[in-house]
Amino acid sequence: MHILTVGLNYRTAPVEIREKFTFASNRLPEALAVLKETKSVLECVIIGTCNRTEIYAVVDRKYKSGHFIRGFLEKWFGVTRAEFDPYLYVHEDNKAAEHLFRVAMGMDSMIVGETQILGQVRDAFLLAQENAATGTLFNALFKQAVTAAKRAHTETCISENPVSVSYAAVELAKRIFGSFHNKNVLIIGAGKMSELAATHLASAGVGKLMVVNRTLSRADLMAEKFAGSAYPIERLSSALKEADIVISSSGSEEYVLTKDQVKAVLQGRRPGRPLFMVDIAVPRNLDPAIGELSNVYLYDIDDLEAMVETNLAERHKEAEKLASLIDEEVQSFEQWVKTLGVTPVIRALQEKSNRIYEETMESMMKKLPELDEREQKVIRKLAKSIVNQMMRDPILRVKDMAGGRRGDEALEIFTELFALEELLLEQKEEERLLEAASARSAVRREEEHVRAPFIARNGTEALAGS
Repeated sequence: MHILTVGLNYRTAPVEIREKFTFASNRLPEALAVLKETKSVLECVIIGTCNRTEIYAVVDRKYKSGHFIRGFLEKWFGVTRAEFDPYLYVHEDNKAAEHLFRVAMGMDSMIVGETQILGQVRDAFLLAQENAATGTLFNALFKQAVTAAKRAHTETCISENPVSVSYAAVELAKRIFGSFHNKNVLIIGAGKMSELAATHLASAGVGKLMVVNRTLSRADLMAEKFAGSAYPIERLSSALKEADIVISSSGSEEYVLTKDQVKAVLQGRRPGRPLFMVDIAVPRNLDPAIGELSNVYLYDIDDLEAMVETNLAERHKEAEKLASLIDEEVQSFEQWVKTLGVTPVIRALQEKSNRIYEETMESMMKKLPELDEREQKVIRKLAKSIVNQMMRDPILRVKDMAGGRRGDEALEIFTELFALEELLLEQKEEERLLEAASARSAVRREEEHVRAPFIARNGTEALAGS
């Protein structure tokens, strides 16, 4: 078995290509089912975000499976292979696992260290698991990836430095006030940047949120979303009197607030009460001279972008620390995969030794009928002990051999040495029968689910006669 990643992202494909490969969320279960039925695919997970579409698959052959997965993409999206092939990347086995760890940790994101992707990876895995698209390998790999990503964000500062202008504005305000508890925030403008700032402020627990906009209806919509209050632009000065923090991002071509206006408002405020103001608009909304006023902290977008650039550099430094963590995780998973194949071999060896033991004991008891119950028990115990001791070293050795560089070859030699081929075939047949029985049970449950409403309406007799 092999692990394969086939995908495209913001680095390899422009948005006009990426948007053609967007899985509708309501059709993802169907896509997983079709992908799972694709030739060579044994397990699968689909990760789809605005910046990437990736298919992770456990496949039974290394070289043909990529071709089959490309065929799935071609049919599902109705795009010819020639159109998307130049933008695809393919990772195999350890490289595929390494890529997943990087994605989950936010190291492959447009903004290094962002945490949203971790939730998206987790949700993609859980959806695949719920739809029976994952198995032993991916259940282990994706859980390990999610755990490792959480560890990465805990043990490094990769996600701590703000790397968006809106978030940086909120972080600057934290430095002034420490806590936003009982602090009033005034947002001037109701556009995308203002809403993003309001989102960060709301998550930080601000006391009161006020929105001022030239179009009151837009201010109302935004204020309602964050349980705040909306004001027309004419009431800007009265709202400013209540504010501790001001974030301005309106589309005005002129200053929304001048130094004289703010000075007049400050005279009506409690002495010593600081006013933190951030102007993230271009052109600027706030008169730069406002920063000359006592107890007023004024920042513009250049201040914030300088902070963002510094923080991005810090994130990249932190990302370098994660390289060794990813190596550890990949090696750990590789070691686990290598020893995975040893389990059925050990089980077959134990089964063979138990059969030999039982046959030998049965033959012995027939030849020595004069033995009483206590003597039989002692002989059985001694014989069992001999068998267990004989098996202990081979089992320990085969575990070590399976974890080596040529583990598959070692398992084949071990299987031939102890003549375990037939027992392994029996195990596979038992597993196949169990899977078939499980599938039949699932079909029966689905049929009962479909039939239940009909029975409820028409009764069992009507159903039987239909």
